[in-house]
Amino acid sequence: MLGWFRKLLPREDRFFDLFERHSRTVVGGAEALQKLLTGKDVQQWAGEIVRLENEADTITAEVLLAVRRSFITPFDRSDIQDLIQSMDDAIDMMHKTVKTVRLFEMTKFDPLMQEMGTVIVDAAKLVAEAIPLLGKVGQNVPRLTAIAEEITRLEDRSDDLHEQGLKDLFHRHAGGDAMAFIVGKEIYSQLEKVVDRFEDVADEISGIVVENV
Repeated sequence: MLGWFRKLLPREDRFFDLFERHSRTVVGGAEALQKLLTGKDVQQWAGEIVRLENEADTITAEVLLAVRRSFITPFDRSDIQDLIQSMDDAIDMMHKTVKTVRLFEMTKFDPLMQEMGTVIVDAAKLVAEAIPLLGKVGQNVPRLTAIAEEITRLEDRSDDLHEQGLKDLFHRHAGGDAMAFIVGKEIYSQLEKVVDRFEDVADEISGIVVENV
């Protein structure tokens, strides 16, 4: 009877399927954001980010439901919830950037903003690489640890770009267009927060490694 009942519940590998699907939406969102920051087809790429963010929300809800319904999970339930939520926070922050871009009808972006877009894509791809490796944590400790470290270095790079971007904005708009400074500052801040959310993902991955080795 118990065996029959458990067959009705989500399998352990279902979580990794969902995590990988979510990571693909995050990479897609990051790539769309990078293209948006070129200033070409801004509305097209903004729409793509919104679509992917909605898809990511649906997958997140599936993960949280599966956690509640499952007898057995691949690792601690709270870790599963925190990992998917941190991943979802990253694409949510991309969506917030889109809202600012649309609100102020932005079509031109600083080169340093574009560099931050590249950093975001790099971080997203590292997360997408890490997710399947969690299926066999013990065998993949060196690479998972290296990925977490690489994401931290990208976050440091993002901080540098953010700081330099604000300086450039200040020198460009000092005594001039205050609104341009304010809007540019907001975009830089939001892009930095996207990378910060990826560092949160890296922290969750590191925590899972420590607890499961």
